[in-house]
Amino acid sequence: MSPKNLLAFAVIVSFVAGSVGGMMSGVVATTAFLKHNSGIVATNNPTQTTQLVVEEESSTTQVVKDAEKSIVSVIISKDVSAVQQEVEICSGTGFVISEDGMILTNKHVICDDLARYSVSFSDGATHEATVLDTDPLSDIAILKVDATELTPFTPIQLGDSTTLIQGQAVIAIGNALGEFQNTVTKGVISGLNRDLGGNYTDLIQTDAAINEGNSGGPLIDLEGNVVGINTAIRRDSNAEGLGFAIPINEAKVAIDSIKAEGHIVRPALGVRYQPINAYFAQLNSLPYSYGAYIHSGDPSQPAVIPGGSAYNAGIKDGDIILEIDGILVDEDHPLASTVKSHALGDVLILKIYDGTAEKDVQVTLIELPSDE
Repeated sequence: MSPKNLLAFAVIVSFVAGSVGGMMSGVVATTAFLKHNSGIVATNNPTQTTQLVVEEESSTTQVVKDAEKSIVSVIISKDVSAVQQEVEICSGTGFVISEDGMILTNKHVICDDLARYSVSFSDGATHEATVLDTDPLSDIAILKVDATELTPFTPIQLGDSTTLIQGQAVIAIGNALGEFQNTVTKGVISGLNRDLGGNYTDLIQTDAAINEGNSGGPLIDLEGNVVGINTAIRRDSNAEGLGFAIPINEAKVAIDSIKAEGHIVRPALGVRYQPINAYFAQLNSLPYSYGAYIHSGDPSQPAVIPGGSAYNAGIKDGDIILEIDGILVDEDHPLASTVKSHALGDVLILKIYDGTAEKDVQVTLIELPSDE
């Protein structure tokens, strides 16, 4: 996959001077689905059709009204010597998830560790923010503002992304292009469990328009619950309406870690790898058309991270992980997704091909070393 053509993160970066470093288909008609997606229900009764459409529109406007006070524009500023003043270097979106001022956004919105962060609410109020932590295994970050400075309100509610249905209506809200705050777009869940590679797995696909600057903003159902974090768009000449969001249940793990440990704790194998399919296997003369080939494309980065779970178990560069606990590692069961579903201390049995033979390796999941 070519990053240039296939994936463009929805964050706007304005370079003023210098440079800044910076993924169950199936349609199921449930009562809730029919109620909140009533505009698509087939009927021969014009009056009923009109009533259903008005009902959905009313639900949409109420959700937006309730949600917008919890949604913030994230502004990142830095002193730029060339112009001798502090300038905005990038921006994104976030949303308040707790009464004590925690804000959820994307990791790639955190474009500079040395910059100053602030958040702007829909009423114009702006507050300084600090970065509590970023997630090493997904594009998630958590900010914090001083809750004593906030006007009392109920934080936006988090939903359950495991209950999403293909075709379900959703709303995206965000700081479009870094200048149009709380821009509202609406669409449907186009697909589930989409994989864009790397840590971008199990994503929600939507046709609700997601633009640069929407990164970190909420994808909301018609009950007013956040079901995803708007994260990426696919951009090429043949693509239209391809937006992706991180399922909110994945973010809940990070939130719980922050509350319990003060930082985000994730179990990790600690490997860099390439998913194997038939084409990749043929191209590289591999004996399997599935699995995860342990290898780093960057000579400066190890394929097996020293001190990590895989390293401690003796897994090496060039090994192929074929199974985890008897389940094939393939497109339906990607390596990263399988590992993320486990907790610290869990013991996994990996079937490995080491270049000569298959063998079982016992791996105890630990936290990824802090320097990675």
